[in-house]
Amino acid sequence: MKILIVDDEPPARAKLRRLLTALPDMEVVGEAGEAVEALTLIQQTQPDAALLDIQMPGLSGLELALALPPQLLCVFCTAFDHYAVKAFELNAVDYLLKPFTAERLGETVQRLRQRLAQNMPTEKPRMALLSALQQLQPVAGHWLVPARLGLGQGLIKLPLAEVEWVAAADNYIELHTAAGSHLDRHTLADFLANPALQGKFLRVHRSHAVNPTHIQALASLPRGEAELTLSSGAKLRVSRGYRALLSEPRP
Repeated sequence: MKILIVDDEPPARAKLRRLLTALPDMEVVGEAGEAVEALTLIQQTQPDAALLDIQMPGLSGLELALALPPQLLCVFCTAFDHYAVKAFELNAVDYLLKPFTAERLGETVQRLRQRLAQNMPTEKPRMALLSALQQLQPVAGHWLVPARLGLGQGLIKLPLAEVEWVAAADNYIELHTAAGSHLDRHTLADFLANPALQGKFLRVHRSHAVNPTHIQALASLPRGEAELTLSSGAKLRVSRGYRALLSEPRP
């Protein structure tokens, strides 16, 4: 089995390499101290699995996991047990709670072997991981959205202040900014229920919500409806049932 080690602490990488190479049929094909280096090594070495530290400079191990090819198995390494619990909820192959023993690492390797033998798809756990990131690791003033990083699907941090409105699109949402839109796999109800977003967006229609800071004008329409003009000039319909929630924007 070919393994890639990703950890920003050299002693932690050295320990993993020493313990892994002592196991039969194990090959450590590379080590990386951060996400960009890890992505390059994955392209070069094509490992079967990656052991990812969670807290690293730049992209965290959780964020990096979303940038990996779907067939690449992941094990999270962490010194924080609340991340470990979440790893099991996400159907991760395993986690290593630091400090770990050689015996515990052996159990992890066995689980990796079993998963490889089963050839189980990993796309569904990755979507759960994206959802968990927005709950577990809220980034102040930002929303994590999928973005291509050149290898699989990664994340970008979209400033919430730039999001003018959010539209429902079946089981997805579209986050609209003046520069364009971003598609994210959440329902509008789930997005608005996120604790990190309380008070930042106001639902004005069953199919969309608005960032009140971007409202430039409010015009009344027949049958009690209204129309909003946003900072970018976009027009947004307000349903009659939500009209009372809005007040006239201040000059």
